[in-house]
Amino acid sequence: MNKRDIGQEILDGVKAIKSGKGKRHIVMLPDAHVIRESMGLSQSAFAAMLGVSPRTLQDWEQGRRKPSGPALSLLKVAAKRPDAIREAIAA
Repeated sequence: MNKRDIGQEILDGVKAIKSGKGKRHIVMLPDAHVIRESMGLSQSAFAAMLGVSPRTLQDWEQGRRKPSGPALSLLKVAAKRPDAIREAIAA
């Protein structure tokens, strides 16, 4: 059984990234502004629907903060299935 040298693996990974040969992952965050506009909602209404403050929504839309956790999940659902969000909130 081979024993892994995690420290060396990390160093090798850092060297690969610095040389431009490392793996890169691009994570696309849902655009709250685009989603809100596509749903035809004001900032206040959309923030209330997501359960966040209008200020938080403004911060997301202006790039000062990024949504995380449950809010990120809700935005992903709203982007793909706005009808599901409307239906769930109305119930």
